Amino acid sequence: MTRTLLTNLRLATMTADRPYGLVEDGAVAIADGRIAYAGPVEDFEEAFDAFETRDMGGRLVTPALIDCHTHLVFGGNRAREFEMRLEGATYEEIARAGGGIVSTVAATRELSKDELVEAALPRLNAMLAEGVGTVEIKSGYGLTIEDELKMLRAARELGRLRDVRVRTSWLAAHAVPAEYKDRADAYIDDVALPGMEAGAEEGLIDAVDGFCEGIAFSPAQIARVFERARALGLPVKLHAEQLSDLGGAKLAAEHGALSADHLEYLGAYGVAAMAAAGTVAVLLPGAFYTLREKQMPPVEALRAAGVAIAVATDCNPGSSPLASPLLAMNMAATLFRLTPEEALAGMTRNAARALGLGGEVGTVEAGKRAELAVWDVEHPAELVYRIGFNALVERVVG
Repeated sequence: MTRTLLTNLRLATMTADRPYGLVEDGAVAIADGRIAYAGPVEDFEEAFDAFETRDMGGRLVTPALIDCHTHLVFGGNRAREFEMRLEGATYEEIARAGGGIVSTVAATRELSKDELVEAALPRLNAMLAEGVGTVEIKSGYGLTIEDELKMLRAARELGRLRDVRVRTSWLAAHAVPAEYKDRADAYIDDVALPGMEAGAEEGLIDAVDGFCEGIAFSPAQIARVFERARALGLPVKLHAEQLSDLGGAKLAAEHGALSADHLEYLGAYGVAAMAAAGTVAVLLPGAFYTLREKQMPPVEALRAAGVAIAVATDCNPGSSPLASPLLAMNMAATLFRLTPEEALAGMTRNAARALGLGGEVGTVEAGKRAELAVWDVEHPAELVYRIGFNALVERVVG
């Protein structure tokens, strides 16, 4: 039995009983990968005296960060498209030049599973170096059954190669590929639904996602995907209200979705539906920043309704080439006016809820998995305040 007692630390449990769940002189006892005790050092039981003690030098301990929305596995990059936009090219001109999601789909289809893993590892390594203990990875750039499954197999392999928990999402309903132009329903029939069944049978899918938008899929089409997911016992989530309000968040909530993500154009009825269903709002400031959007998510309305707010990088090659969870938290505070505590909760406690892992990770409390981050800072707000500075000392993953 591995038993460790961490002492001489400041502890941000991220429980909701007080700001940051902060304990000034804390201790954490870990037994066989789970937290046996977390709280004031003077209160821990004598039974923990037999544990191997580690002095943390007065550093801050938090839950390991959780990036609950990424497209980490893909082929190629879109740096030239980024350059073209800054030179004044329109979306249509970029698409005619072979840019946009079409270029990422082509590059992803060309790579083997092992090549996709090799391409994704540097991005994953960057996240782990900033304290991530759990990461969600979506399909969505293959858009054939085999290429979508290949992406999820690559995601699973990343979890075997690195000490990180990987949650996978089936996002075949991300875009309509060129070979199905103007035939979105046929694509759902031929690829999204049967591929979902194949992926579920292979144990590759933790949740099912979709993109409900005028440039992607309609609410009726997403409803078909969700109905099949629920029949397979798979939880759902949705890219919703990023560019317009089609009622995607309300649809997601009606299907008991774990989360609705983006949400810049979310209306009052969507907020109410999410609150009633307990659906988490996942904010993605990297995409807002990269696309130079003006419409902000309705943060005040979400707060007032009691909707849990998570934050994620949305790491992807087109709209959010961001692999820094620390910068994502800073952006959430600076661009969306989240408080530092809300931003950190968004990358810990609420991110865990957005993945259906609230009972396992996201806070530092007895019974949960020991996924911790140790920081050389004096106060948790520093993790959100600093720009381009990584204070991580180590991850402790039981």
